Amino acid sequence: MLYESWRQIARDRRAELALCDFSRGTRWSFAELDRAAENSDGARDSTCHPRGLSADFVIAVLRAWRTGSVVCPLETGQAPIAVRGLPPGIVHLKTTSATSGMPRFVAFTAAQLAADAENITRTMGLRADWPNLGVISLAHSYGFSNLVLPLLLHGVPLFLVDSPLPEAVRQAAAAAREITLAAVPALWRVWHEAGVIPPNIRLAISAGAPLPLPLEEAVFHHTGIKIHNFYGATECGGIAYDATDAPRTDAACVGTPMKNVRLAIHPDGCLEVRGAAVGESYWPEAAPQLANGCYRTSDLAELADGRVFLRGRAGDQINVAGRKVSPEGIERALLLHPLVRDCLVFGVPSAAAGRGETIVACVVASGKTTGEELKQFLLARIPAWEVPREWQFHESLAVNQRGKLSRAEWRARVGLASP
Repeated sequence: MLYESWRQIARDRRAELALCDFSRGTRWSFAELDRAAENSDGARDSTCHPRGLSADFVIAVLRAWRTGSVVCPLETGQAPIAVRGLPPGIVHLKTTSATSGMPRFVAFTAAQLAADAENITRTMGLRADWPNLGVISLAHSYGFSNLVLPLLLHGVPLFLVDSPLPEAVRQAAAAAREITLAAVPALWRVWHEAGVIPPNIRLAISAGAPLPLPLEEAVFHHTGIKIHNFYGATECGGIAYDATDAPRTDAACVGTPMKNVRLAIHPDGCLEVRGAAVGESYWPEAAPQLANGCYRTSDLAELADGRVFLRGRAGDQINVAGRKVSPEGIERALLLHPLVRDCLVFGVPSAAAGRGETIVACVVASGKTTGEELKQFLLARIPAWEVPREWQFHESLAVNQRGKLSRAEWRARVGLASP
């Protein structure tokens, strides 16, 4: 199914530019990319593990589709896995981002992959005359569904840049009249502060982590470019998208449901996602959260006026003397402070009997400030019992290749892990 769809795209657009790899200075038309996929080197393997941010990744996927191998993209440095006992019809394994525990794999059929690409292309309005500029991991669900699948199933050209450094992005963007740029908030911030957000962006997308309102507003004010917030999950692909033309006014709002995606709230308050793009199951062990075309997330959410509002993650809530606190709400309030560039909030066991947990805030500031100053700032915006009691200042909050922060990792990093 997937390879046949690709071959039709390749026939229809034979002479058009399909793929540029700026690190190697190479480019392929659709016909040339098709020939590269046909020229298989070596025997067929049961599993294909494409890696990196290069044309080799794309060609490896096409060859796997042609030979019937299961595609399991890996980040650089990840060891290959032995794939046995997959459910019938599985063609792809995605690795979860491990924001709520140990990473595991999600199994997809060809129809489920194609449905996600269709939903994304239609909802976002991806176009062949606006090439995707690829700077994010192709192995991650975000990069695979937003960059690789639109190229192979919808003919949206892909320009690969192996470095997100501002100058590299600026030069690559200049290769087309208009581009689409999908990135994570950390990259948008770097490009904004360096003053190199390409002026020829026709569609700017941010996913992988919450997009801070001050950053969204600053980019819009200085460039006129609206960054569209995109919310999705490895288990089900795209969930919601902010298609509006102006910056959001509520950071909890992540947009409206993607086309062909149906949303509901489970009795426990978590968001449920249904649709043709929802993965088949976890592998190697199934779980009730992902089954029968439904994925129950761990995101606490509200649906109002056709929009999706995230209220935190069920596992991240902090217990303060019996009351539940959302760290995301505190982070959103903190990011409104003009000197706070980034922050992460979590709970650690309290030494005080009966208090439950103490709220800790790790902050990256662009100027001189103190925990007391930030405390007073928050007291005017959130209840006093939600204000962090411990403050730590850092030069940066390092994220992984997917642009995500792990609260558990940061608890251990700052020496406050639970016993």
